[in-house]
Amino acid sequence: MNVIVIGAGISGLIAAYELERSEVKPVLLEATDKIGGRVITDEKNGFLLDRGFQVLLTAYPEAKRYLDYEALNLKRFSPGAIIMKPGNSFAIHDPLRDPAKLFGMIFSKVGSLTDKIRIYKLNKDLAKKSIEEIFETPSKSTLNFLKDYGFSDTIIDNFFKPFFRGIFLENELSTSSRMFQFVFKMFGEGYAAVPEKGMGEITKQLSQKLHQTTIKLNSPVKSVMGQEVTLENGEVLKADKVIIACRPDRIIPQLEGQIKPFRSVYNVYFSLEKSFLIQPMIALIPDDNYLINNIVFMTDVSKAYSQNGKALLSVSVTKSIKDPSNLAKLISIELEALSGIKAEYFKHIKTYQILDALPDVDDMKSSLPFTNAKLNDHVFLAGDYLLNGSINAAMTSGRKAAEALLLSTQKPM
Repeated sequence: MNVIVIGAGISGLIAAYELERSEVKPVLLEATDKIGGRVITDEKNGFLLDRGFQVLLTAYPEAKRYLDYEALNLKRFSPGAIIMKPGNSFAIHDPLRDPAKLFGMIFSKVGSLTDKIRIYKLNKDLAKKSIEEIFETPSKSTLNFLKDYGFSDTIIDNFFKPFFRGIFLENELSTSSRMFQFVFKMFGEGYAAVPEKGMGEITKQLSQKLHQTTIKLNSPVKSVMGQEVTLENGEVLKADKVIIACRPDRIIPQLEGQIKPFRSVYNVYFSLEKSFLIQPMIALIPDDNYLINNIVFMTDVSKAYSQNGKALLSVSVTKSIKDPSNLAKLISIELEALSGIKAEYFKHIKTYQILDALPDVDDMKSSLPFTNAKLNDHVFLAGDYLLNGSINAAMTSGRKAAEALLLSTQKPM
């Protein structure tokens, strides 16, 4: 059976792997010169730069299915966050994992004692729910969920908004409460981590599982019509089955306009002589007047992100920017106000504007029925936009697309 998989991101790699397990030898087409999709690590000026601040939540069921965590040499973030305001920064910790932090957490200014008790209760409530049960609950906005749960405006503004803005890539916490509960559960049951040498190691490890797949880079697809895949260079490839593991609305005319625009983010990297956080934690900037949403020194998490002894700072901006050409300068000024370190010491390395950073999904799900992965008898779909925006969903959708394809080849009894 001749099978083509379009898109060598996480979904496409998983689909190809599952096809190989059933003795299919697919052709994997990738439009760019690198596999990985949104999970890529670049090298520049002696630094490893992930394309967008990303973490792996170790509790993801699909990640545990497909990844060898030990081989990735995962480096964990400390649970909690640093709340940064000019001249006033403080850390919040998870006392359940580090009892020594209990006293400090009780008196933390992030919210009231009642808020902290409610966080504990929310952790316990979500631990009792399965992922499937979470995604079957009625959906409301995350903001409304937090208010209905009884959290104060103080902890919502100080912690929940800046923390989940960086995850959801939207500023109003309008994302479904299903996704919030899922992510909160994953943080509660595992750790946020990155591979020692960058998130791109996840892609590399998945690609190393492929032994019977032909990978063709720099092969952008123009259209898919029936069993024909037409490349941008005019070449036409024929296939018995096709899995589209990229934006299908861009290559199938009848799907044009049927997928919501993805959410975007700016990820700006700077070098500094040394970290001013000095701990593997994300720092949140709750002040709405700032462009910066969150910062993290990747070298505090994994020293391998720098080969030159200097600190690597990742800055995320979720707001829309009219003139990105001046963004690095504006950020360095904000960093000076937050840290007290002169702006000139923050050396700009690279700015990523990631337009297709995260799908905007209305009806979030945890699993994908075979019928939803099947477009027609020959074409199948994969991608986290079918479920929810996460590495876990990308893997699930790739697996489900391969399973639906294989099921379609079975003859009825």
